[in-house]
Amino acid sequence: MSTIRLNPLDTAWIFTESRATPNHVGGLLQFRLPEDAPRDFMRQMMAEFRNHRSFAPPWNRRLKYAFNKNPAPVWIEDDDIDLEYHVRHAALPWPGGERELGELVGRLQSTPLDLMRPPWECTLIEGLEGNRFAMFIKMHHSLIDGISGMKLLQRAMSTDRQRSLGLPPFWASGSPPASRAGREQALMPTMAHAAEAAVAALSGQARSLPQLAMAFGKILKRVGDPGDGMVVPFVDSPLSVLNGRVREKRRFATQQFTMERLRTLATAAGGTLNDVVLAICGGALRRFLLERDELPEQSLTAGIPVSVRPADDEGTGNAITFIIATLGTDITGAAERFQAIRRSVRHAKEHVQSLPRQAMGQYTVLLMAPTIVTLLTGVGGHTRPMFNITISNVPGPDKPLYFRGAELLATYPASIVTHGQAVNITCQSYAGKMNFGYTGCHTSVPRLQRLAVYTADALAELEAAFLPQAAARTVARSIPASRKAAAKAKANPAKVAARRPKAAGKTAKAA
Repeated sequence: MSTIRLNPLDTAWIFTESRATPNHVGGLLQFRLPEDAPRDFMRQMMAEFRNHRSFAPPWNRRLKYAFNKNPAPVWIEDDDIDLEYHVRHAALPWPGGERELGELVGRLQSTPLDLMRPPWECTLIEGLEGNRFAMFIKMHHSLIDGISGMKLLQRAMSTDRQRSLGLPPFWASGSPPASRAGREQALMPTMAHAAEAAVAALSGQARSLPQLAMAFGKILKRVGDPGDGMVVPFVDSPLSVLNGRVREKRRFATQQFTMERLRTLATAAGGTLNDVVLAICGGALRRFLLERDELPEQSLTAGIPVSVRPADDEGTGNAITFIIATLGTDITGAAERFQAIRRSVRHAKEHVQSLPRQAMGQYTVLLMAPTIVTLLTGVGGHTRPMFNITISNVPGPDKPLYFRGAELLATYPASIVTHGQAVNITCQSYAGKMNFGYTGCHTSVPRLQRLAVYTADALAELEAAFLPQAAARTVARSIPASRKAAAKAKANPAKVAARRPKAAGKTAKAA
C-alpha cells in the first residue's frame, strides 16, 4: 500500500482542526438541468453515484496514524469507501432561492469531516428555482488547495455537452496516473527516503537562511514606518469584531460580477484584477462595520494566498505562500482606497518574489507559525491577529463546463473560518464571471448577506470614481421606470404639476 507524507502546511491543517474550527473547503456548483432531463433525473444520478465504485486520488486517500495524533501522519489509498456516507441528497422547499441555498450550505459547511475516512463529502441539492440543481462538495484543506481543486473540477467535466453525458462521478476523475505514480514513489516514507529527505530539507534550509533572514529583516524595518504601504504582520492589523473566537455554526452568502466589468475597471484605475477584488471587499467591509459601529480607526488588513504551484503540477495538497496588504478601510474615498491597496499589494508581491522558490515553503511556515501556535495553544482569537481577513482569488476555466448534459452555471467557494478569522472571502473566475463566496461565523457575523450586497455597492462606487460615464449608464439601467418618473418629477416639479389632472388637483386641495 503506497503512502504519501504530508508537507508541514498540510499537517498544520490537521492539528489545528477542532469542532468549532473544521479545516475543510467547499465548492457550491450550480447547474442548469438539461432541457430533455426526465422527471427523475436527480434520482437516477443519485443512484448512479452510489453504485460507482471506482476511485481516483485524492478521493480515495485517508489519513493513517501510528497512534492518535501521530506527529507524522501520512496519506494511504483506500478504495473501501462507504458511498452511502460520502454521497448525500438534500432538497430545498421549491422554489428555492439563493437565500435558502445559502442557509443550507452554511449548515453543511458547519459540520466537520470524519478524518478516519477519506475526508470529503458530496451533497446533491434539488428544488432550486429556474430549472436548476446544485452540488456541494467539501474536502479537507490538508488534501487540496484552491488551484488543485479547480484542476480536479476541470478534469471531472467537459466543455462538450454531448461528451459530458457519459462522464463518471467526480471521485472517479483525479490526478493523472502517470504523474501520480512517479510522485508517490518519490514520497514513499521508508527509512532511506526519510533520511534522504531530511538531509535535503536541512541543506535547502541552510542555503535559504540568508534570504529568509533578509526577508524578515525587511519586515521588521517597517515597524512604525508604514510609508511605502507594506504591511507588518500583527503590528498593522487592528483588533476587530472579525478577529475574536468563533463557534461551530457557519453562514454562507454569494455574489457575482462579469469579468469584463472588473477588467474594464482595473484598466481605468491603472491596477490589476486582484487590486479591484481587494478594493471592493475593502469598501464593503468598511460599510458593513460602520453600520455596526465597529470599524477600527486603523485599516483592516488581508492575508492573500498566492499559488507557487508550477503550471504543469497536477498534484494536490497545498502549494501556497501569503502576502499581506491593507484594505484601506480607514479611507473614505473609493479612489484613494484603491490606490492605497494597489501600492500595498505591489510592495508585498515584490517582497515575496525576491525570495528564491526553494525558500518559499520555509518562509510560509515561519510566517504562519505564530498563528498556528495560537490555534494549537487555544489562545487564537484572544490576541492581535496576523491579518484581519483572508481574501483569495482562484482562477478557473474560461469556457462553460458540462456534467451529465447539465451546464455548470456558477461555482462559489466556501472556505475556512477559525479563531481570529471570523470571515473568509474567496472568489473564483468561471466562464466570464467572477463568483464570490462569503463564509462567516454564524454568531460573530450576523447578516452576512449584507456584506455581499455591499460588495456590489463598493464596485459601483469605484466605477463612479474611475468610469463615471459607464457608472451613470449602469445606474440608469438599474432604475425601474416608476423610479425614473419620480426622479424626473422631483427635478421638474413645475412641468409635472402642469400635466397633473384637474381632479387630482382638487382632491389634493381639499385634503
